[in-house]
Amino acid sequence: MRILRVAQNLYPEVPGGGSYHVHAMSRDQAAMGHDVTVLTVTDRDDLPRREQRDGYTVVRRTPTVTVLGNAISRGVVSYLRSATGVDVVHAHSHLYFSTNVAAADRRLGGDETPLAVTNHGLYSQSAPEWVFRWYLRTLGRWTFDQADVAFCYTDADERRLREYGVAVPVRVVPNGIDTERFTPEGPTSDRIDHDGPVLLFVGRLVAGKRPRDTVDALAGLPAGLDAKLYLAGDGSLRSAVRERASERGVADRVELLGRVPYEEMPRIFRSADCLVLPSRAEGLPRTVLEAFASGVPAVTSRLDQTREIVETGGRTVTVGDVAGYVESIEAVLSQRESLGNAGRRLVVADHQWADTVAETTRHLESL
Repeated sequence: MRILRVAQNLYPEVPGGGSYHVHAMSRDQAAMGHDVTVLTVTDRDDLPRREQRDGYTVVRRTPTVTVLGNAISRGVVSYLRSATGVDVVHAHSHLYFSTNVAAADRRLGGDETPLAVTNHGLYSQSAPEWVFRWYLRTLGRWTFDQADVAFCYTDADERRLREYGVAVPVRVVPNGIDTERFTPEGPTSDRIDHDGPVLLFVGRLVAGKRPRDTVDALAGLPAGLDAKLYLAGDGSLRSAVRERASERGVADRVELLGRVPYEEMPRIFRSADCLVLPSRAEGLPRTVLEAFASGVPAVTSRLDQTREIVETGGRTVTVGDVAGYVESIEAVLSQRESLGNAGRRLVVADHQWADTVAETTRHLESL
């Protein structure tokens, strides 16, 4: 099968769960014998326009203009119009221009090549929610409906698509991770050095992830608990996080690790006692699955599509409820071992990356 994967971002140039998903899916489908090309967008001049790596082909096009963090590229339009001999186009995230273009090419260009779209999360982390509610009722819904199939991680996400009027067939394929890499057994990280409880935030430091809430929660914990917060990730709120830590008197117990290579993350997770993820919106975060696989419980936002999963190995809290985070973190730390074991069992049983790849590939082949 010849797969053209359309993805705005690609790992390792752009860190994050979605970009790693694209890379790992392409790598593993290539290892299965499929011919995979990833069409992506970058403004980096040091990267080749086309290269072969990890078994698949990467084609890069430069952005023409950027709106709300969304790069619009004439090169993507041209490539899609001229692509031939493709068995299936697989676009990732309706939130990106590249996926909108893939949908337009399917409908307006008369292209009969089957199109699949993976939903990595309904809302963006970098724009107001009302913007994306409007978008999902208009261009977002239209983009999904040009596809032959949409992939969602959970039944709840399928229901949410239907609420916005999306009519395309949906296949629920649970997101998975490598439970042999992310495991409680193994070395910890030299970058985390603290004798008391270690709280961990993993993600971009942007408004939608609400990293300052983690600082506020740390400040609300009893001083005698002696907890320390480590944030793995970077973004526009890095300075704001530092300022909040100073304001709340916990600067000496907050450490920003910056971007951590994915290869190092198993050690980082094994060094933690609790993952804290107060995002206003998510799909099904790899960070939660990776924490659970590592035997680490989590406290996250209470979101419809993740609540049942998270509460197997942790707790959920209303977005913005700092007092609720304080209470839940204390409770989770007191049950760290039992919750960590429960989370690990869940991921091993239901969220294996090999299953995600196999099921996704099977659905693409059926198109």
